[in-house]
Amino acid sequence: MDDPLITLTTDFGTASPYVAAMKGVILSVNPRARLLDLTHDIPPQNIDHTAFFLASALPYFPAGCIHVVVVDPGVGTDRALLYVELGNLRLLVPDNGCWTELERTSRLQPAVIRLTEPAFWRASVSATFHGRDVLAPVAGHLSLGVNPNRLGAPVDQWIRRESRPSRLETGRLVGEVVFVDHFGNLLTNLSAEALHTLPGPVRFTVGDRTVDQQVRTYAEAQAGTAVALISSSGHLEIAVSHGNAAQHLQAHVGTPVIVTTWNRD
Repeated sequence: MDDPLITLTTDFGTASPYVAAMKGVILSVNPRARLLDLTHDIPPQNIDHTAFFLASALPYFPAGCIHVVVVDPGVGTDRALLYVELGNLRLLVPDNGCWTELERTSRLQPAVIRLTEPAFWRASVSATFHGRDVLAPVAGHLSLGVNPNRLGAPVDQWIRRESRPSRLETGRLVGEVVFVDHFGNLLTNLSAEALHTLPGPVRFTVGDRTVDQQVRTYAEAQAGTAVALISSSGHLEIAVSHGNAAQHLQAHVGTPVIVTTWNRD
């Protein structure tokens, strides 16, 4: 694509000057670059939240986009910075596992390059702002058509974020909350396919709270009612109709979610 889109995902916050500095660097390399903010409200240093966000959002972008991700608690250490190609996706990321949920869900083999060529960096590199001084200029050069192979050497090992698999036990599924969205809805690691392995009606336990009603849409339940449904990502979601499930159920990321068969008689 001509003048490929460069997206930015960070934990900097929308009011900080750091995002503006990165944009300035990119535009200094390629004044025609097209920039898009995905979010700058990732919770600080939260790799798990980043992984869920990227896996939920990036597959819907057109091929050729360059996705710059700066959630980097290891900045200034010996952790690597990476260029990743995964199918149609191109990412510039710190090597901390923030992107590897995409690898797991896509099941494609990524091509990964460690960024080691300073010719594509800013002349002065801060120990605390590699997003501005390395990733941003590299994104600018890539948008001009620089061959990624010039950025460094290919690698076959990188840090993978540990996934949180659900498990099937006798008569029940055991999982947990992996993401809480802006509405307080609880997204879990229990897939719709896994739920279908349980016979008959089921009930849901979130921490020490029970949810009995399963619906297809939020509006099927009365306001204030806790319900279970299949989210747009194909996983079990716990919500409160016109309410906040995280507050109502006192749940958070990591809260256990158990699905059991239920004899209503």
